[in-house]
Formats: sequence, C-alpha cells, structure tokens
Amino acid sequence: MKYVLYARKSTEEDDRQVLSIQAQLAELSSYSAKEKFDIVASFYEAKTAKEPGRTVFAEMLSFIEAGKADGIISWHPDRLARNSVDGGKIIHMVDRGLIRSLKFPTHWFEPTPQGLFMLNIAFGQSKYFSDNLRENVKRGLRQKIRNGVWPGWAPVGYLNNPKTRGIDVDNTNAPKVKKLFELYSTGAYTLKSLANWCTEQHLKTNAGNSISLSNVQHILSNPFYTGLMRYKSEIFEGTHEPVLTKKLFDQVQEVMSKRGKVHETKRHSFAFLGLMKCASCGASITAQYAKGNGGIYTYYRYTKKRGVCTEKYLREDVLETQIKSFLQKVSLSSQDTQKVLAALEQDEAQEKEEARAEAENLKAELATLDNQLEKLLNLYLADALSTAEYAAKKNTLISQKVRIEEKITDIEQRGVSWLEPAREFVLSLNQAANLLSHNDLSGMTAFLKNIGANHSLRNRQFEFEAKPQYARAAAPCAAASSTLQFPIWCSR
Repeated sequence: MKYVLYARKSTEEDDRQVLSIQAQLAELSSYSAKEKFDIVASFYEAKTAKEPGRTVFAEMLSFIEAGKADGIISWHPDRLARNSVDGGKIIHMVDRGLIRSLKFPTHWFEPTPQGLFMLNIAFGQSKYFSDNLRENVKRGLRQKIRNGVWPGWAPVGYLNNPKTRGIDVDNTNAPKVKKLFELYSTGAYTLKSLANWCTEQHLKTNAGNSISLSNVQHILSNPFYTGLMRYKSEIFEGTHEPVLTKKLFDQVQEVMSKRGKVHETKRHSFAFLGLMKCASCGASITAQYAKGNGGIYTYYRYTKKRGVCTEKYLREDVLETQIKSFLQKVSLSSQDTQKVLAALEQDEAQEKEEARAEAENLKAELATLDNQLEKLLNLYLADALSTAEYAAKKNTLISQKVRIEEKITDIEQRGVSWLEPAREFVLSLNQAANLLSHNDLSGMTAFLKNIGANHSLRNRQFEFEAKPQYARAAAPCAAASSTLQFPIWCSR
C-alpha cells in the first residue's frame, strides 16, 4: 500500500501550535519507518482548516484519486479537516475505496463501519473545537471592548503596548494627526492635499506605508482619537488617552457632510466650475471647450438661462492667473505661520492668566460677601436688627453675590473666544501657499468658497466678498505679530 504524508500548521495559531510542520514531518517519517510504510509523496501547508479551500489539501486528494496512492499518514485527524466539507470528502473517498487506509500516531482508524464512525466523531470534535474557539475569541474581544481596551492594531498616532496589551499615544505622530484634523476642519483642504501634507510631514501608517487618500479619509472619520471606539457599528468608551477634542472631531465630520460625500472624486475637468455666478445677470457660470488663437481652450461663461447678458467669455488660463495672483497676495509661508501661531499662543496664555487672576479676585469678593451674610444673620438672631432691616440688607448682599457668581461662570466658560477663529485664519493663509506650491486648482476652488461669498465674474475679472469671520479674526493675528504684515482683511 502506498501512502502520502500530510502535515498542516494554522497560520493563525503560530504562538499556540503544538508541532510545527517540520516537527510533524519528522514524527511522521519516524513513525512510517518504524511501521515500514511505503511513502510516495509528502504534502504540507500553512493554512487553517476551519474553512474549505486549501490548495495543497486538494492536490493531495487529486493525487490519490489518480491512483498514485491509497493511504494518508497524518499527525491527527484535525490536521486533515476542521470543517464538515473537507471531513466529508475524506469519508466519501473511504466509502468509494479510493482511500483504503488512514494512519495517525495518536489516533486509531480502520476502514470499517466502526472505524468510519470513530473518524466521523474525530472530525466532528475538531470542528466543535474550531467553532468553540471562534466563539471564545469573539466573546473575549467583546469583553475587551466593554472594558474600554481596543482589541486590534492601534491607528496612526497610537502604538500597541505589548506589555500592558493596551494602546499608548505615539508622541511623534499624535501631534501630526491632530494637525491633520485641524487643517481639514478649516474647510480649505481636500483629502488629496492632506495626503500630500502627510508625505511632506513624514507621517506614515504604523506598518510604515505612505498615507493614501483613503487612509486620510479613515483617520478623519475615526472617533478613536476622541477617546471613543467604533466596533461593529457600535460606539464604546475607551480607556486610551484622546489626542483631540470631540468638538474638533465634530467640526471635521460637518465639513465632510457639507461636501456631500466622503470620497473626493473628480467629477469634471473644469477646475473652477461651480465657484462663480455672473455679476450682471446672476446666472450660473458654466464651462466649455472651444477653439481660439490656434488651440483648444477652456472658457467660462454665463448659462444664458436669464436672457441676454453683456458679460464676455473668460479663458480658464486667464482666470487661473487672477486667482493665483490673489492667493499669492494672501499666502503665508509655513515659517511665518509658525511665528504667528506662537505669538497667538503667548497671547492666549497671558489672557488666560489675566482671566484666572480676575476669577480669583471675584472669588475673594464672594468670600467677603459670605462673611457679611453670616454676620448679618448673627445680628438678626441677637435682635440687633429688625426683620425688615435684615431682609433689605440680605437681599442687597444676595444680589451682589449672584452677579459675581455669574461673572465667575462667564470667565470660566468663555475661554479665549477669539483664539480658534484666529488660528483657523492663519492656517487658511498658509493653505494658500500650499495650494500654489502644489498647483492644486480644485483645492483653490474649495479654499475660495471657504473664505468668501458671492464669487462672480464682472468685466472678465474674478471678484468676491470676504466672509465676516475672517475680517474679525484678522485683527488679533495682526496684533500678535508686529513684524509681519497681512495683506488682506488685516487693517487694525
């Protein structure tokens, strides 16, 4: 009788596998030599048997069906099958007489009704073990999630801690991830431009790969960075340290929602389509290809839906020059951006200190009022004051106390209200420089929509109105740096 050796190791069980493939083959070879079995071929693979579809296993069965062997030697029945399909194939081939013998150093089998019954039980036990293990693993993962611990690989900005089995903040990449959220929240950046920014900042995945556009999308929509965990569409509270606020995360989701879709795909080849309207008739501006001056150019014009209009066509290259000229005037280099942001942070720290000192003074006044109320009560109890006098003086003191408490609450809750708009304003000016350096025309359109309103064409000139919040944010930015001159919206 001719036999084949079959050894298998599950790739999912590297740390728990009892015998490696080499060890199995060594044991089987020793067993075969001792029993004087005729070995004609060896088959081995590293693949789980929980599901059908093993390539080498199928090759072995084909080898036997071709009549080249009529017996199998393996370490245990669970090496052959842990699912009902593959187990059924083995039993069916025994019934057909294609497999006349199955040998296991740890298990007995004979091709008799009793042997087939025992083999069926062995395969069933193997399948039960796999199914039970799968459920135990799932239950363990669910419990780990309930305990606030992420059971998988850490996202960019975090690292898996092999000692604690927890998730730690990556001090190198976490600030970059936070900056990624801050940039996108301004509405002036596209996913593509942020993917380029990640390349420039050497921000990579934990596997060492470059951050792609889809990676950026996944990062920006992952609530893990706020201390929450999304697992099978359900949100859980995590024990890991958040790297950004829920407010910033919600702002990013709002920007994504306003853009109508998460994936940013190129819908057309006209970079500035949808940006402007005609200043004269108010009709939308459309674009088309047309011949002119010996070539084919893109032209922008009104849609003619509101009748005759005197405005003329405008070639895209001319419009692009006008827009780039404007961006050049308002752009702020990365170096200058950092200077202004640093100055704003100093102003923030100073203003917070002043607010803290003001709150402490008010709290001291509260303590004084509490003492006065206590003394007033003692005088009343000693019959030194009439009920009317006590009530009048008490009402006055209580009114003063309520006003002071409201002032303290206002100071503690309002924070530095001008800082975030000012910071967004500075980042938007830096984005103008980035758009120019990358020649990102679609990004320029998004930037102009974000900073302005009423974009239009008048006498072949592009014009728009700056949004009020940018004018309001410009003043503290200009005040924060006496050495830098902002060319737009920045008059003091």
